[in-house]
Amino acid sequence: MATEFVMGNEAIALGAIAAGVGVVTGYPGTPSSEILLTVSKRNPGGIHVEWSVNEKVALEVAAGASYAGARTMVTMKQVGLNVAADPLLSLAYIGVKGGMVIVVADDPGPISSQTEQDTRTFALFAKLPVFDPASPEEAYAMMADAFDLSERYGTPVIFRPTTRVCHGNAPVTISETLRPRAQASFVKDPKWVIFPRLSYENHIRIERQLPVIGEEFSSYPRNSLSGEGRLAIATHGISSAYVAEALAALGDAVPAHKLLRVATPHPFPKRLALDFLEGVEQVLVIEELDPVIERELQRLAGEQHLPVNVLGKGGGHIQIAGENTVDSATRALAGFFGLPLAPAAHCAAAPEGAAEPPVRPPVLCAGCPHRASFLAVKRAMRKRKSVFCGDIGCYTLGNAKPLDMVDTCLCMGAGITVAQGLQVVEPDAVHFAFIGDSTFFHTGIPGVINAVYNQTNIVVVVLDNSTTAMTGCQPHPGTGDTMMGEIADKIDIATVLQAVGVKHVETCDPLQLEAAQAAVLRAADAAASGVSALIFKAPCIHVAPPGVTYTVDAEKCKCKICFNQLGCPAIMSVDGKASIDPALCYGCDICLQMCPFDAISTVTAETTGEVQP
Repeated sequence: MATEFVMGNEAIALGAIAAGVGVVTGYPGTPSSEILLTVSKRNPGGIHVEWSVNEKVALEVAAGASYAGARTMVTMKQVGLNVAADPLLSLAYIGVKGGMVIVVADDPGPISSQTEQDTRTFALFAKLPVFDPASPEEAYAMMADAFDLSERYGTPVIFRPTTRVCHGNAPVTISETLRPRAQASFVKDPKWVIFPRLSYENHIRIERQLPVIGEEFSSYPRNSLSGEGRLAIATHGISSAYVAEALAALGDAVPAHKLLRVATPHPFPKRLALDFLEGVEQVLVIEELDPVIERELQRLAGEQHLPVNVLGKGGGHIQIAGENTVDSATRALAGFFGLPLAPAAHCAAAPEGAAEPPVRPPVLCAGCPHRASFLAVKRAMRKRKSVFCGDIGCYTLGNAKPLDMVDTCLCMGAGITVAQGLQVVEPDAVHFAFIGDSTFFHTGIPGVINAVYNQTNIVVVVLDNSTTAMTGCQPHPGTGDTMMGEIADKIDIATVLQAVGVKHVETCDPLQLEAAQAAVLRAADAAASGVSALIFKAPCIHVAPPGVTYTVDAEKCKCKICFNQLGCPAIMSVDGKASIDPALCYGCDICLQMCPFDAISTVTAETTGEVQP
């Protein structure tokens, strides 16, 4: 055994390795991305690891390996589960042979997601067991339990960490003994072929099996019941850590109470919950996001005719959206117990005279080629009626002023399809659909095919920065790198577009502003008779070296066009003049190309007094 200080996502990965996982697939999405990356880095040999093109594909690849008996893990974030829903719901009926754990990282807040959906509710809908770890240490230990349960009952299992567990760090005891990976081989059997009669029979099996699993969960050590009294608290996951800190802060004034911690919310540990409710008059449920535990306790109380009042989100005792915190848990518990709440009891006082941190909205990085792409389209189309449909990725930040270039954003791949619907009802406008290179492979291609097939006049703009930037610069089919350390043939986006029938396909460098604007006009004109495509190809600043930096001659600065139109975080206003922060400038030179007064130039020894390296 060895103790390592690791991130929650690393703990999950190391737990899967220790449990004998043989195949790991997934699609990057914060807060889950580091799980698969860690498996790749810590691969002891023999584990197949891949970034799949999307979550549906990832789950189906893992399903095939599981049919043959290999233990498999699939990683994604909560919105990725929506993409994987089709195979997942059928797989719940078909079942698995090798243990399958589907890690779905939820994002309360949300901090970096389109939705705040709760995977515990999805597990209820899908009729699948779910594990809900409270810490990196527990996440590591529970992975083996999840794999074992999956194999005992022949079912996929959902593993649901949240952002604070995924990105929290803790000392975790890592086993140096790895479970041997199964010698997998596929045995032909009609049960692997889903059809109505089998689905009917398997539905009955699932419904009978869930209460059995729930009974097993009632004895699962990580579902804990402690204390005594007529007042009670029920919680789960990271919220249980907040509750523990809140109770410590409230101190000895807290009356006697029971405490239920639920680590496996579905199927619900009914017997344990009934023991918890016995003799209790009031329960406060502190959970995030949906009232999953709250509803289960209310149902049990009604079913058993128990005189208990279950409080939580439904009655406004707990916030209905967003993350819980130690502070919110302390306020809720103080109100529940009827205790006064001293400021020092729930938050540390700020040092006297300390300034509030400034609010910094997310922006595109200085030097980001997406900024140049948006600017080229905006300038080229300034005299024409246009609509700009965005997508999920760094480029969603193009909605911020002064660019203001994202009119719609729904979900992965939807920019292309939403643009089609808009064009149908407003054919006099030019409809642009922006999509990133990784997202193009994820769910963009079917939308392009649909547009070509239905002869829709739109401009598809692929922002190709040679990586999956927003989630940590993971590779994709267009980069030629795989997570197994191999070099594959790059899949060329232009060739794909031409192959599906797009007649006008042009690739250009968005950092060449005038040429990029001309390319936009050609693509817009071509869209008058069908789908046209423009690929803006320039690398993300995180995968390419910086160029020379630039400076502003204050005497020549007259207009601040660069400041007012570009929105680069390296450019600021100082005494009414534009100024470039050399620590942020990445050398893209778009501001130089925009300046009509030649006020911007390369930083040289003359401008800095130092020798330019």
